[in-house]
Amino acid sequence: MTTPDNTPLRAIVLILVGMASISVNDMLIKFLSGGYPLHQMVFIRSIIGILATSVFVWFEGGWRILKTDRPGLHLIRACLIVSANMIYFAGLSVMPLGVATALFFVAPLFITILAIPVLGESVGRHRLTALLIGFAGVAVMMVPATDWSDIPRAAMLLPVIAAACYAGMQVMTRKLGAKSAASAMAIYIQVAFIVVSSVSFLLVGDGRYAEGLESESLTFLLRAWIWPAPEDLWLFAVLGAMSAIIGYCLSAAYRLGNAATVASYEYAALPMAIALGWLVFGERPGWVMLLGTALIGGAGLYVFARERRKSGVGPAAERPLRRG
Repeated sequence: MTTPDNTPLRAIVLILVGMASISVNDMLIKFLSGGYPLHQMVFIRSIIGILATSVFVWFEGGWRILKTDRPGLHLIRACLIVSANMIYFAGLSVMPLGVATALFFVAPLFITILAIPVLGESVGRHRLTALLIGFAGVAVMMVPATDWSDIPRAAMLLPVIAAACYAGMQVMTRKLGAKSAASAMAIYIQVAFIVVSSVSFLLVGDGRYAEGLESESLTFLLRAWIWPAPEDLWLFAVLGAMSAIIGYCLSAAYRLGNAATVASYEYAALPMAIALGWLVFGERPGWVMLLGTALIGGAGLYVFARERRKSGVGPAAERPLRRG
């Protein structure tokens, strides 16, 4: 008797675990943002993450796979993902978890737009309509509403800007993917995080630039490094573990399953983020948030479905929707 192939199911389970890990990661960063600077959290999680990623490098061929003849493109890619993370988390610190997550999910729409000039792809009227609907969802989220009346509207642009940076990184990944191992590209990014957070410590780690600031987002970026309180040490450990789990689950899911199918399950992060925001921070979703989320999520899912129907490959084809 032949054992049925459960590879697609394994891929779906892995991507769902990855999305849950991203949601927990975001929740922890938001939870800790009131007492620690972002670059400190990024440094700690990246140190743990690079140790875990080194294991994948070893299994994919050893340290020799880190050698590249396209260092400039890798540098641009690393700068884009670091920018996406820093900008996104700066916004997350001052807005509901579900709102920040939903706004970031316009990234697949930006990827579709950038694929036109960079990859020479065409966009038909169906995907163009989906793009307009998705950005309409962003506009809905931006209107004044009681859901987040204390949040500056300028701060709500941060996850959208982060999504644009991330889309640029994804398009760059597609240009590099054929010649670079996934673990090697992950190492480059972790190194970039460590370098940027270390430089941030040297420049602003004493907190002198955070004094007198009214912006919570800027304070989060410029706050002084402090030794974690004993009761927070396990949270930092979980934060680092989430980084490793995210990297493993998403990479494995995209190796095992069809890219367009797996990518569509990434949208499970939307209800997860809304639920965690409600349970942990008491962020009850209002109709504006739910409508905007539905428009953004629906547009992204339509783009993936359209691409899968045409060619079996989604706009984020070779790599997952991951913030690091």
